[in-house]
Amino acid sequence: MPQRFAQLSDPHLSSLDAVRPRDLLGKRALGYLSWRHKRRFEHRREVLDALQRDLAGTQFDQMLVTGDLTHIGLPEEFKQAADWLRQLGDPADVALVPGNHDACVAAPWRATFALWQDYMASDGDRDNSAHAAEFPSLRVRGNIAFIGLSTACPKPPLMATGTLGEEQLRRLPALLKRTAEQGLFRVVYLHHCPLPGREKWRKRLTDAPQVQDILEQYGAELVLHGHGHRAHFNELHSRAGTVPVIAVPSASALGLHGRDVAQYNRYEVERNDRGWQLRIDARCYGPDTGEFGDGGSRTLQLDRDRM
Repeated sequence: MPQRFAQLSDPHLSSLDAVRPRDLLGKRALGYLSWRHKRRFEHRREVLDALQRDLAGTQFDQMLVTGDLTHIGLPEEFKQAADWLRQLGDPADVALVPGNHDACVAAPWRATFALWQDYMASDGDRDNSAHAAEFPSLRVRGNIAFIGLSTACPKPPLMATGTLGEEQLRRLPALLKRTAEQGLFRVVYLHHCPLPGREKWRKRLTDAPQVQDILEQYGAELVLHGHGHRAHFNELHSRAGTVPVIAVPSASALGLHGRDVAQYNRYEVERNDRGWQLRIDARCYGPDTGEFGDGGSRTLQLDRDRM
């Protein structure tokens, strides 16, 4: 039987209408100006409401959210996003990795990421606060291993880069190797693009070369990310075989000024004699209809040695 999951990214769902001047120190002031003059017109709540209506019609084994739920990472924004996550689904059904906007500046854990920790946790870690937000995270649903990586960490003004860091880079190879030996379809999901040279210098993943090297050596079946607010399809060639690397646009975007309109992707995975069959269905927002609809589909055969 096929398994189904979905990915959405960059909802930028929070409102800054009630922000106070004392909240806007340093980098947050620049983020607020961006929201005030541009982002509040592009990222719309009515689009997210349409998204939730569309999601309600399908049962998924897992929903992946690849970061940037907030604009400038204020505690009030984390509360708004926590409420939205609860509407989206139970923490066991929704897996989250944060984005650079969520880590705009260093902020107290209890007032920010602690509100999301159940959605970031690996299987079995939700009740263990010492491990509830450790990355890489791992959730196994049937034949699929969902491996989450966090690229979110505070950066200087005007920089939207991300970094995994030494600890995640150290732990990732063993996790990919173990799940491959278990014969699982490995989905790696993160906010920034893991391929070097695909993003502008100030928006790049700083350790993308190391991430690509690990993926080429240990393999994966699918890599998903957001961040660029554009739909992209790339491929990475690993020792295990070809790995699709797929980006989705913002889940709340109206598509103003030539940008990509809101989209999320549905995936269907089934094992066959050659490895795995992967179907990708795009669901795109229609500004004229106010609803999400068919945005095209493709089916890929991922050849793998049988475990």
